[in-house]
Amino acid sequence: MKSVNMRKDPLFMRNTFKSVGKWDIPLVRKQTIDLTNVKVIACSDTKANDNDINKQNGVHFFVDDYRFSGIYNHPEKSLDKYAQYAFLLTPDFSTYAEMNLWRQIESVAMNRWCGAFWQSKGLTVIPTVSWSTARSYDFCFDGIEYGSVVAIGMIGCKRNRLGFMRGYTAMLEKINPDSILCLGTPFPEMEGNVISIDYLNSRKVVR
Repeated sequence: MKSVNMRKDPLFMRNTFKSVGKWDIPLVRKQTIDLTNVKVIACSDTKANDNDINKQNGVHFFVDDYRFSGIYNHPEKSLDKYAQYAFLLTPDFSTYAEMNLWRQIESVAMNRWCGAFWQSKGLTVIPTVSWSTARSYDFCFDGIEYGSVVAIGMIGCKRNRLGFMRGYTAMLEKINPDSILCLGTPFPEMEGNVISIDYLNSRKVVR
């Protein structure tokens, strides 16, 4: 059998960050960030050696999972590219209600692990929060410090407004976020310091 040097194995190193909660989800620590005139671009629109205008933006991952799966599997490869930008939202790995619960937990853990990894490299990170059904409330808010700035996405949420709002209310109770970056048009009943960001404009970058 081939031996493995655990200290050099990147999968082994994923256990090095502080973890919290029932499922030992990696912790993304609260950071201070200037949200005045905040702007973001999609991860799929980033590139190495980007121009100075785009570098002033944050980066979001509200796109199909396949476009960013490599940042968890090979995090060092994209580090220099993402380090150019003002801040990063943690990757929005899918947590669909149709997914088995272990896969939803895995998606949340990968989300937080990437954030903890980026913070360990000196980057500014805002945790992205997503949920499915009430069963996901047991883990989907873990790994985020109380009073943090968080990000949410509205893509597809209008099809289940009631379910979304139940999860949103649970998030407010669990995290009590300082501010909420909302990619897409928020519902009027969403409480908190909601900062709406036009999703379509986030896909228009300067080249």
